[in-house]
Amino acid sequence: MALTARQLVLATLDRQFLLERRRIGVTEAVRQVCALQAQTPASPYLALWNRVQDFAPQDLDAAFADGRIVKATLMRITLHAVHAEDHASYRAAMLSTLRASRLYDRRFTATGLSPADADDLLPELARFLARPRTGAEVESELTERFGEHAHRLWWALRTYAPVRHVPTGGPWSFTSRNAYQDTAVPTDASQEAEAGVQRLLLAHLRAFGPASGQDFARFTLLTRTAITKALHGLADRVVRVAGPGRAALYDLADATVPAEDTPAPPRLLPMWDSTLLAHAVPGRVMPADHRPLVVRRNGDMLPCLLVDGQVAGVWRAVGGGLELTAFHKLGKTAWKGLAEEAGKLSVLLADRDPAVYGRYGHWWDKGISGAESMIVKA
Repeated sequence: MALTARQLVLATLDRQFLLERRRIGVTEAVRQVCALQAQTPASPYLALWNRVQDFAPQDLDAAFADGRIVKATLMRITLHAVHAEDHASYRAAMLSTLRASRLYDRRFTATGLSPADADDLLPELARFLARPRTGAEVESELTERFGEHAHRLWWALRTYAPVRHVPTGGPWSFTSRNAYQDTAVPTDASQEAEAGVQRLLLAHLRAFGPASGQDFARFTLLTRTAITKALHGLADRVVRVAGPGRAALYDLADATVPAEDTPAPPRLLPMWDSTLLAHAVPGRVMPADHRPLVVRRNGDMLPCLLVDGQVAGVWRAVGGGLELTAFHKLGKTAWKGLAEEAGKLSVLLADRDPAVYGRYGHWWDKGISGAESMIVKA
């Protein structure tokens, strides 16, 4: 029988540990959910708080500090937190996309430097980043040879070179003063690219499946050719399943899907939660009419309320608590569940960052169209 749209939602939530928090270590949790969007330092922490039973932020602090979890530019040319043992493969899968996104961009080509000029610097950059360096230190080193072009050269290199972000302190391990270090993976992973795409596709299905080629393309920005080749290469490990739409869906051969009547509890998702970015627009848990309210003009994706498996509003930190804004009327049971989640999250934030995501408050100042709201104190 064909899977229903509701079953696809539940499958994603189940594999993302959003139907029930799991008792699991942070490093294995990150591996199981494939990757955590990390362009905002707080988001990996809040993503795991939603997914891991008795989540302790200091466990993620330690995993970042000792390198068990790597923060680097990967899928969608965006910072992600991934399991250290997955990083090299994911980078190999994404390298061509990462490299092209910078070396063929006008911001780089306007320097007059060639892609070969940038590539030739990779071994030297690896030696310089044998220990952590700030971006300013790298630019200063490059300025001696490239003058005014150093800034744009480093802009390109820090995206596709084998570097990771290293902790700089603050409540969420990383601050706006980024520091970088070599990852000791091959600078030219072209030979491993095909195997990397296959490994990343398997991880995507394990974490977000069943999924289509279009879903995987949105999650990664990989080309249709690369995705088709990977699907063919995984013919013995991936099966095609029937779904509610026209797009072909694929899944792991031994994967299961929850029953359609499985309840989905309320959650307070962080900014840019991977669940909202893993499938073709508008995604499985984002009602199309809510998307303009959550995804702002510049691409900012606000922290969301999840009710019965669907985005129902947004939240923000205010005055030592959380303000919850629903886009439509919610029942008492939904508000009770959201309030309980908000109270627990407020306790965590009180010890870390009570004003989390404060820099994005201007979106509320400009107006958030909500039907109901509630403020929950710690």
